[in-house]
Amino acid sequence: MEKNSTRRKKPAGHGFIKELMSGSLVTDKIILKNLGFIVFLAFLAALYIANRFHAEDLVRRSSRLQNEVKELRAEALSISADLNYSSKQSEVISLVRERELGLEELVEPPYLVVVRK
Repeated sequence: MEKNSTRRKKPAGHGFIKELMSGSLVTDKIILKNLGFIVFLAFLAALYIANRFHAEDLVRRSSRLQNEVKELRAEALSISADLNYSSKQSEVISLVRERELGLEELVEPPYLVVVRK
């Protein structure tokens, strides 16, 4: 019995610290056991980053298209206003005289032509 009493048992914490310092605890027990989960987490992180880049690209494209729509709407209003102005009777008459097309303004009202069968 004296042999057993002279032998000291290692404290439980002593082996843990030694394994932690040597790196075997990290590689063997934590990393290798959970390698599938770590790969899954890395895949999710890559997916999250890709999704964010895609969303930012969509926001930039949407903003660019909205600006283009505003510009086109303003251009359409400007063209419409010009067309309304140039289609006035007085403007048409002045353009015809200016270009010397030989057309004259109608002095009498138009009349209806009825064809009987």
